[in-house]
Amino acid sequence: MFTGRRAAAAGGVLVLLALPFYVDGFWLQSGLFAMAAALGAIGLSLLTGTAGQLSLGHSFFLAVGAYGYVWLSGDTGGSGPTRLTGLGLPPLPAFVLAVALAGAAGAVFSPIAGRLRGMYLGVATIALVFLGQHVMLNSRSVTGGFNGRSVEPMTLFGFSFSDASPRGLAVLGVPFGGVERLWYFGLALVAIGLFTARNLQQGRPGRALAALRDSGTAAAVMGVPVARYRCAAFTVSCLYAGAGGALTALAFKRVVPDHFGLALSIDFLAMIVIGGLGSVGGAAAAAVLVSLLPQVLTVYADRLPLIAPAGSDAFGATPGEAARYLYGAAIVLILTLAPGGLAGLARDRLRPAPAAAPAAPAAAPVPVSRTATRPSPGKEPTP
Repeated sequence: MFTGRRAAAAGGVLVLLALPFYVDGFWLQSGLFAMAAALGAIGLSLLTGTAGQLSLGHSFFLAVGAYGYVWLSGDTGGSGPTRLTGLGLPPLPAFVLAVALAGAAGAVFSPIAGRLRGMYLGVATIALVFLGQHVMLNSRSVTGGFNGRSVEPMTLFGFSFSDASPRGLAVLGVPFGGVERLWYFGLALVAIGLFTARNLQQGRPGRALAALRDSGTAAAVMGVPVARYRCAAFTVSCLYAGAGGALTALAFKRVVPDHFGLALSIDFLAMIVIGGLGSVGGAAAAAVLVSLLPQVLTVYADRLPLIAPAGSDAFGATPGEAARYLYGAAIVLILTLAPGGLAGLARDRLRPAPAAAPAAPAAAPVPVSRTATRPSPGKEPTP
């Protein structure tokens, strides 16, 4: 079974590596959004599924990563009220610093996360979303205000992950523009995120967080520093969110405040519930599902019943509304029928059937001695 799982994983990796040669730019860009969502979902899965801390402000930290990259890599320009500022750093250091900036924002908030849990922490993190919306709309020199701000393309050792430098690049006869190049950058980020998260879960920090999730009192008795681990879990989750936000900015090529609202935080909660709480791979798979479903419904809206194409006056739900209805139905079904989510269903499917117990061997017949019933010779029965 383990060999089969490795073979399936290797096959999936080969398919992902080959997709830019066969899929057009629209679906590749949608896949990049799914990769960014997967990074954020992995971080929230570590926080909520592994550490047991509820966060409804995940979109705020994605915004910190996105706008952090834009500001760190952007140049100062413009005039009047639309004058933009930026540090003009090279894209790769700007990306790393944007992720660190999101982690620093999480570390600033982590003392509150270390003292609160459950619904109280969720309500506290909602305040971050509204605070972030206010800052993004009013700090026009950094964020560009309501209209947002364009994004500098990623450049690595002189190679640009955009249509320029080198221009007209083709691999095996297939044109490789910015989306195709950025696809492999996103795959590398997701692979690093999955590898790191699995190591955290399977190591000593993961066991401590699991004990903390089950019972904070029991974890403290076993010697786990509760407040420190809760703060660390929140910070690590924000680092993942920052990476997802920066990748979202690179894929979209423009960041706007409306994208980072409360609805995005709810989408991330749906991802980790559908994928299975505490499962890193399940969260990533559910992130792909939740991210791509609106795109699929948008493309095939004219062929699906009860779905109206975007901008149409026809009766039915819009693709975005229909996707949220389906998310809600999926969450209800998961919670009632499969609490383990997609990860639990996959484990049940791949788990080998228990071997039948060998039948007990039949008892051998007991031999009967002939001398026990045969009368002794030379003796007559007594009358």
